[in-house]
Amino acid sequence: MKRLFIIFLFTLLLATTIGIWSYSYFESHEEATIETSRIREYSTIPSESGMFERAGFAMEYANMPLDQEHQRKLKDYYDNRAFYGAPPTVPHPIEEGGIGSKACLKCHQNGGFVDKYQAYTPVTPHPDKSNCVQCHVRVKSNSFFVPSSWVSNTAPSTGNQALKGSPPIVPHSLQLRENCLSCHAGPSAVKEIRTTHPERINCRQCHVINEKKTVDIGTFKREIK
Repeated sequence: MKRLFIIFLFTLLLATTIGIWSYSYFESHEEATIETSRIREYSTIPSESGMFERAGFAMEYANMPLDQEHQRKLKDYYDNRAFYGAPPTVPHPIEEGGIGSKACLKCHQNGGFVDKYQAYTPVTPHPDKSNCVQCHVRVKSNSFFVPSSWVSNTAPSTGNQALKGSPPIVPHSLQLRENCLSCHAGPSAVKEIRTTHPERINCRQCHVINEKKTVDIGTFKREIK
């Protein structure tokens, strides 16, 4: 009886050890977040690891010649969205069975020029998300959506700096957008928001997060007491 109790106790301790180790292991691989009470628009701020996912392409982007004839413009960027902040729609046909990461990432993981559309393929900032059409809907015709009373929100303007000469702020949330160089560098980047210095990959060192629009406050004067 004593022997069975010792065996049971040993088994219980072993199972507990394995359980605690597994929990710690998977917790260590989760995205780090910072709780904030100051910024009420989002409860957590993603860690900065996502900014460096395309860092290996930074120097290639910096040395890549600019294709003046095939630049994406901000108007086209927003026209392909139902509203500001919405995922872009899929503007091209999708072959049957060609849905999901294996099909979409052939073009959208690293981009490239597509002769059929005479355009550069936008690079996804979140290639780890495999069910693409869960957010990106297909537009089959102009009558695909029914009329509604929806009024679209206003997109922020470019050059939204806190002070003259300071770096532009980040006017959008970072959910699914942590990988800055996907949208702001390379030939598929939108002309108006393409970075001039992709080799400086630590973007949030200078560009702070703020979804509030800034307004001109005139000349700043420090009060002397």
